[in-house]
Amino acid sequence: MRICLKTTSNKELVPFDYLPLLVGTFHKWLGENGMHNDLSLYSLSWLKGAKASNNGLSFSQGASFFISAYDDLVIKRIIAGIRSSPDTFCGMVVREVIIQETPSFLESMTFAVISPILVKTMKDGKQKHLTFDDSESTEILTNVLKRKLLKAGLDDSNVKVSFDRTYIHRKTKLINYRGVGNKANVCPVTVEGTPEQIAFAWNVGIGHSTGIGFGALN
Repeated sequence: MRICLKTTSNKELVPFDYLPLLVGTFHKWLGENGMHNDLSLYSLSWLKGAKASNNGLSFSQGASFFISAYDDLVIKRIIAGIRSSPDTFCGMVVREVIIQETPSFLESMTFAVISPILVKTMKDGKQKHLTFDDSESTEILTNVLKRKLLKAGLDDSNVKVSFDRTYIHRKTKLINYRGVGNKANVCPVTVEGTPEQIAFAWNVGIGHSTGIGFGALN
């Protein structure tokens, strides 16, 4: 299930590196939980509607973003949290919540990304961020989704995730999160599997760190 949120305009300039603020708002709404980990069964999109200046972002017409989760109870807790405390950050307040049910999917779907996809691996004891051109990316993206499927108690067999390398506008983007630079991918992905597996991917996102704003799917 997915909820699409719309806010009022900001009263303070929103910093370019606002993701920690967005994640903090999400956990405020969720309440006491044990979901602070790198295997999140939910995804957060970035804010839409910004106008950039030299010092930050302005949302004169308000911002819009979404939260998706495999477990509908998570979404219900978020909605209850919003009703209790609709403030986000920089003076923006949630003014509208739209519930979007999970669509029905085919056995192979290509999705545009709402936020860049992060793919991580270890090389010689150091963390490396992979791009769509790296041959390992398909295996790693697939394995991350498989682990999430198993965590949710779902079948992980015959699922596959790969970057759509035919997309001519594919690019990488360096995203800062709490002082750490993350080289992430702006490139569609193709997910192959059962309709249930693909619906799961649409809700939880693709790649690493979906719980802090990476890998949200359109």
